[in-house]
Amino acid sequence: MEVRTYDHPDAVALIADVQQEYVVRYGEVDLTPVDPAEFAPPRGLFLVAYVDDVPAACGGWRAHGTEVELKRMYVRPSCRGRGLARAVLAELERTAAEAGYTRLVLETGQRQPEAIALYTSAGYTPVPAFGYYAEAPEAVHLGKPLEVACPSTP
Repeated sequence: MEVRTYDHPDAVALIADVQQEYVVRYGEVDLTPVDPAEFAPPRGLFLVAYVDDVPAACGGWRAHGTEVELKRMYVRPSCRGRGLARAVLAELERTAAEAGYTRLVLETGQRQPEAIALYTSAGYTPVPAFGYYAEAPEAVHLGKPLEVACPSTP
């Protein structure tokens, strides 16, 4: 798994794939405004996971105050069932907590039962609706407190 810029060619290819997945499931791409700079450290991060040097999965977070929002979690169909989504999610949670953020929130949709199952099994619970899809009837808004590591003493 590698940190990449949101506009890195491997990230762009995976983001295009996830957008096409949204078209299949919802009839349109995700219209949430996204600025690639939001995913640059220290206020954001974007990861790409590779299988045999081929981009296979991605996900990122961007800061909103003391919490971060998860965006663009995706695993290519040929790579599903290998634990990549769980690994990317765990690394996003770890890096957000390491950066000092206290909660991770996300939007998904009812037509993505696999995503909902992943997030709920990882401890995510319903949170108040937010963001671009706050009023969308099929939107699912979830969040999870992050355990911020305490600095070690010498």
